[in-house]
Amino acid sequence: MSVNVRPAEKKDREELTKLMYEYIVDFYQRPRPAVEKVHDLIDMLLEKEEGIQFVAEKEGKLTGFATLYFTFNTTRADKITVMNDLYVVEEERGAGVAQELFKVCENYTKEHGYFHMSWVTAPDNYRAQRFYEKMGGKRADWLNYTI
Repeated sequence: MSVNVRPAEKKDREELTKLMYEYIVDFYQRPRPAVEKVHDLIDMLLEKEEGIQFVAEKEGKLTGFATLYFTFNTTRADKITVMNDLYVVEEERGAGVAQELFKVCENYTKEHGYFHMSWVTAPDNYRAQRFYEKMGGKRADWLNYTI
């Protein structure tokens, strides 16, 4: 059965929360945020004003998600999207789910008049880097810092 990629809906909240914890805690080894914070984030994205979240669904079960945030690029003087997350459950990796999520994000960016879509990945996430290069992504010239 094929995967269906669509915008997240209110009915997805609990299952999406579980996926987000897998992504945050299990995959990226980060501290578990309070469930209220995760729910607030999902609810904000459901409004589709500051960003949007897409889910991949297969046989009635969520198998992945991607998050786009809406922002601006000063050097382009234009609006852009930032794909902050692209996650697929382990058993569905390599089955085309990530490609479908990526394409939906890319199409959303184009169809809604954004200049481009950007994203980052961990420097040691070689699988993701190969995937993004396969999807046509090019390494940017900028370095990311946090404080």
